[in-house]
This record gives sequence, structure tokens and C-alpha cells, in this order.
Amino acid sequence: MKTNRYKLILVLSLILLSISCRNHNRFSIDTNKNRVNVTIHRFDKDLLTIDTLHFNEGIDSLYHRYPEFLPIFTSEVLDTNYRDTVAVRNLFHKFLTDTAFMAVNKKTLKTFDDISDIQKKVSDAFTYIHYYFPEVKLPDVYFYVSGFNRSIMMNSKMIGIGTDYYLGSDYPIYKSLTYSYMLENMQPKFLPTDLVSATLFRMFRMNSSEYRLLDNMLFRGKVLYLMSVFMPDELPEAIIGYSTEQLKWSKTNEKQIWGAIIDQKHLFSTDVMLIKKYMNDAPFTAPISQESPGRLGTWIGMQIVESYMRKNTNLTLRDLMNENNYQKMLELSDYRP
Repeated sequence: MKTNRYKLILVLSLILLSISCRNHNRFSIDTNKNRVNVTIHRFDKDLLTIDTLHFNEGIDSLYHRYPEFLPIFTSEVLDTNYRDTVAVRNLFHKFLTDTAFMAVNKKTLKTFDDISDIQKKVSDAFTYIHYYFPEVKLPDVYFYVSGFNRSIMMNSKMIGIGTDYYLGSDYPIYKSLTYSYMLENMQPKFLPTDLVSATLFRMFRMNSSEYRLLDNMLFRGKVLYLMSVFMPDELPEAIIGYSTEQLKWSKTNEKQIWGAIIDQKHLFSTDVMLIKKYMNDAPFTAPISQESPGRLGTWIGMQIVESYMRKNTNLTLRDLMNENNYQKMLELSDYRP
């Protein structure tokens, strides 16, 4: 009798899981149709492989091949006008011959020698974006290196991402450059999700006159929900930028996290410093626990949006992104961890 009961429970669990997956995957598309094939422009590779014996010709080639990106790079990274060719040449020569960066540059070339997998993931995601938001002009994508000067650059036409920031969380030099809690995301596997995340945050801006913690949580939750739809093969920890252990802790303590936010009356707070404690990168989410990962406000926001879309199957992705009544979203989500 017990065996039959356990079998019934297992079958019901699988049915519920199947329903949940179908609900989330109702937005799935065939990315081979009307495909957006993204070409990632390898400014990083073209710069790092310049033959220093023919240095001037190499720099001339960069000017010729990157007429739109080079002026942005020289301004944002070199803090120099691209028209000042003498200064630009000197700075590039110093960078390429600096022994402190030569090993880093070599490691970058090796790590990102083959980017076909990254290019496929970004192309899949951009195909989704174009399908659901065809009016959006998708940006050109550039890889670059900056001597750890700038991790990302973007404007209305392009997004550039620094490949030297994704050499592995155990890359020795990183420990002297950044905080230990940020090392997890400095792995090659996080580059595609960071790039798509930057693209989506460029597309959508938070519209809220009240700017409460709730508004911030659900806005970021909306963007992460889009990422989970547009990058369906990515693990949940890659979407949020957590380690496996951090995600497990968040799931295990989800009820307690939500209870703490409510009990401390933080949900409707407009205190900017408090909001930052919930939303910004940090070793932990201070109002919750020193054992917690950072950015729990974003993670809980995503769980609420997941519930909202699961409970309201008539909504489209455009409906989701156009909804700025965050209290209404919370009420309709029926979120109960």
C-alpha cells in the first residue's frame, strides 16, 4: 500500500514539474528560423596579435578595421582622443610590451581562442530578443582588453566586453585586483550571460516614481526572467550569477528571506542605502544574514516574477516588461515561498 502511495506522489510531482516547465517554456522558439547571427568583433585578438616589429602598420590596421569602436576605446580606456595618433601609438606600444600584462594577454588569447560556443549562445539570445522585440536595434558586439581598466562599455550602437575579466576565478592576479566575493563571476562561462544581461538592461529602464525596494526587486526580476527565457540552456546560477552553493542556500532559506524582508518592513522602503544592501554586489546581503549571498533582493525579485508569470498565463513578455505597477504584480503573483 505504501509503495503505491509513494508511486502516486512521484507521478504527481513529475506532472507538476512538467506543467511548470511547459508554463515557462511557452515562450520557446525555434532559433534556427529568422536567426540573428551575431558576429563578435575581436578587437582584443587583433590588438594582442600585432607584430611589434611592424607596430605602426598594426595600429594603422586597427584604425582601418574599427572606425566606430576605436574612438570609443581610446576615449573610455586610454583617456585619449583617437585623432592623437602619436599618443595612441605610444599607449598601445607600452601596453603590449609591458611585462606585467604580457602574461595576462597571452592567457586571454588562449582562453578565448575559440569563441564559437559564446557566439552561438549570444546569437540564440539575440534571436529571441529580435523575435519578441523586433523594433529593438540590436547592438554590435566587441571583445577587447583594457589592462583591467574597464570591464564593459556600451552606447546606443554597440556593447563591448573585456575578455581579460573572464580568465577564471582562480586566476592569481585577480586576488590583488578585486574582492573575493566577485571572483566567482570572473569565469569564461559567465561572459555570455553578462553580455546578454547588459543588452537587456540597455533596452529596458526602470519606470517607477516611488523607487521602493519592491520596485527595484521586481524590475531586476523581470530582466532576469527574460534572460531565463532567452537563454534556456543556461543553469539558474549562471542567470543570477551565483555559485551552486549560493543558489542552494537561497532556495533552502527562501521562506526565511521573504519573512525577514516583510518583518523588517523593508519591502516598501525608499531608503537608497538599504536598497543598495539588497541589490548591489556584496559578500552577503546585510539585512538578511552574513551567511547569505549578495543581491538577494534581485534573486527574490526573480522568484516573484516567476510566480507572477506562472499564475498569469495570458501575459506576453511585452506585457511583463510594460507593467510598472509593482505592487499589482506582487499581488497577482500569489508569491508564497
